[in-house]
Formats: sequence, structure tokens, C-alpha cells
Amino acid sequence: MLQKYLPFYVRLLKLAMPLVLTQAGQMTVQLIDNAMVGHFGTNELAAASFTNNIYIVIMLLGLGVFMGVTPLVGHARGAQKDLQVAATMKSGFALSALLIPVITLASWAMTWVMPFLGQTAEVVRLAVPYYRTLVIAIIPFLFFTLLKQIGEGLGNTFVAMAVTILSNLLKVALNYVLIFGKLGFPRLGLIGAGYATIISRIAMPLLLYAGLTYLKPIRRYFDLMRTIQAAPHEIIKILRIGIPIAVQLALEVSSFAFSAVMMGWMGNVSLASHEIAIGLASFTFMIANGVAMATTIRVSFQLGTRDFGSIGHVSYSAVHLVLSYMGLCGLCFLLFRHQLPYIFTVDGRVVAQAASLLTIAALFQLFDGLQIVCLGILRGFGDVKAPMFISVFSYMVVGLSVSYLCAFSLKIGPTGIWYGFLAGLGVAGTLLALRIRRKIHQARGLAHDSAIFSPPSGS
Repeated sequence: MLQKYLPFYVRLLKLAMPLVLTQAGQMTVQLIDNAMVGHFGTNELAAASFTNNIYIVIMLLGLGVFMGVTPLVGHARGAQKDLQVAATMKSGFALSALLIPVITLASWAMTWVMPFLGQTAEVVRLAVPYYRTLVIAIIPFLFFTLLKQIGEGLGNTFVAMAVTILSNLLKVALNYVLIFGKLGFPRLGLIGAGYATIISRIAMPLLLYAGLTYLKPIRRYFDLMRTIQAAPHEIIKILRIGIPIAVQLALEVSSFAFSAVMMGWMGNVSLASHEIAIGLASFTFMIANGVAMATTIRVSFQLGTRDFGSIGHVSYSAVHLVLSYMGLCGLCFLLFRHQLPYIFTVDGRVVAQAASLLTIAALFQLFDGLQIVCLGILRGFGDVKAPMFISVFSYMVVGLSVSYLCAFSLKIGPTGIWYGFLAGLGVAGTLLALRIRRKIHQARGLAHDSAIFSPPSGS
């Protein structure tokens, strides 16, 4: 078994490592944000949790649409259709000119809704100005996302990783200076973290564009892109894949975001402990997501080269890697649940509550890893509508219902909300795993048909 899959583990890890480091870098900075803000004050940490859970839902709508670019570019690259690659890129930029203003305005409008979501007056007072700085930062971040998806579709994951590391170092330095008032700057607290986010995210697309266009194999696609016009049918192709991905992401994160709102109904301590536990769980998830993103690239490329026979090996190798990693993370959460929260706060009440939530996080790690790697495989196939409906059922119907029932009807409290996470992720992971088994079976059927009429291509 190991000998059969070993070449696929190696290829996938080689592609995935920059993506993993990129995802880990983004979440590390989020954790550092929480640690710095948490040591500034519990109310500030609660406000950051409230803000981040609203902000991420709307931002993911834009991010998800641009994720539709990667499989299209990867498929065209695998088929050696350079003009098609350039057409997809040009249409992605045309779409960004329409989409980014809409996402930004929709995000800003949420500031008028925030006071009515049941949070304490102090949390809302701190959250609104911080949230507005994050909205401004959406604009450069979505341009960075589009460039990143293009680079990944072309098989280059290293440049985005380097840019993410550099921008994260900048953000951490700015956090320290602006949150705590160092080097002569005023002590800004939570809003200082927002200003640091704006500055670092402006740097991201500028650095990434410079890095990608410096590389000759990629620069030729940008040069070719400038010679053609964006086509409406190419934009529609991106939207057909990107919109279901965006909806799926938004639904999944919305269930977690609304759970954070429900946490706020139980007080600032519950909300702060939730932010700590969800931050740690998100860190492990984002690393698994890096492997899933690499799997999307590999599967789309295999389809482009019509190497259907290898798709099953690519897919299952990704599942093996992610489940092994997430199982180890779950064990760490369980063993160190009482120590990890102290990274973010010295408030004993918050630490005790976060430890109980990390116990549940340990249980759902495998399901979380399974669902994200299955989504990566299915996106490579261009299969995005069924996962969207699976997300509606798993997170909005099962997850939120179980959360509310356990937390309020059964009066279990904050841990009851996290039982909903366990239920929603368990259902999603199971249904998505069944879906990829079907897609891989179909691919093997195509491999059999291809073998009858023509010699197989190399992997």
C-alpha cells in the first residue's frame, strides 16, 4: 500500500508545502493577533471574535468566487491551451473590477447591523471601528487572492508563500507598535491591529504581482493576457464554479459565525473562550486546507492531461495525509487543552472555558480534515454544486440546530454550541466522502474507455 502511494505523497507534498506554509502563516498571524489583543483585555478579545466572525463570512464570498479560477487555469494548463489560460486570467481581472466594490460595500453595510446582534454595548463599541478597518483591507486582499489563485493554477505555490510570510512579519511588527504604543506611537489597542492589517494587505498584491511577473514561465501568460479581451462567456465559466464554492464557504463559516453570536449571548467570557478555541482549531484546519488546495491543482491538471487512471491515487493520497495530520492535532488538543489557552489570556475563567471547548475540537479534527480534503478533490473535478447543498444541510440545518438545542434548550451552555460543530462536520465529512468515491469511480471508468482506444498518458 505504502509503495503504491509513495510517489503520490511526494508529488502532493512538494506542491502542498508552500500552500500549507501560506495557510499556516495566515493563521499564525491571526493567533498572534488574538494573543496580543487578549493580553490587552478580555473585552477587546471578545470584540475581535465578534468582528472576525462577521467579517470572514462576507469576505469569503469574494474569495470563493476567485477560487473558481484555479481549476480552470489548471485544466487549461494541463491541456497545454495557453490562450485559454490567458483568457481565464483576463476574465478573472475583469470580474474583480465588478465583484470587489460589491463585496466591500456589503461588508461596510454590516456596521449598521452589528448593534442589533445581541452583544454587550462595550463589545459593539470596540468592534465597529475595528471592523471598518478590516473592510478597507478587503480590497487589496481580494486582489491578492485572485493573483494567488492564478499562480496556483499555473503550478507555482512558492511566490504566494514568500509574500505571505513577508507581509505577516510586517503585520506582527506593526501590531506590536500600534496595539501597545511603541516607538513613539499612541497606544491604540484593537484599532491598532486593524491599521496593521490595512498596511500589510496593501503590500500583499503588489509583492505577489512583482514576484509572478518576474518568472518567465508565468510572465508569458500575463503578456499573452494583455493581447486579448475579457469575454463574457469566460466570466460565466468562472462564476459557475466560483459561486457554488463561495456559497459553500460562506455557509460553513456562517454557521460558525452565528455560533459566535450565540456565544456572545452568554457573555464576554464565553465569547473570548470561543475565539481562543476556534483560533486554534482554525490553525489546524488551514494547514489541512493547504493540502486540499494542492489536491485541487493536481486533480484539475490530471483531468487536463486526461490521465484519469491516476486521479484515484492522487485523491486518496491526500485523504491519507490529511487524516494522519488531523488525528495528531486532535491528540495534542486533548493533551494540552489546559495549557494552550494561556498563550492568549491570563483570565482563569476564559482558560477553563476554552479548555472544555478544546476537548470537543479534539473530537471533530478528523471530520474537519475529511470534509476539507474532499472539497479540494471535488473542486478539481469542477464538482461544486453538490458540495454546496451538502453544506446547506450539514452546517445550517444539522450544525446550527444541534448547537441551539444543546446550548439553550438543554441548557448545556457554551460546550453545547460546539456539539453542533461536531455534528455538522461529521455529517459533511461523511457525505462528501461518499461523493468523491462516486467521482473517482467515474474517472476510473473513463480511464478504462481511454485504454481501449488510445495508449494512456503519463502521470
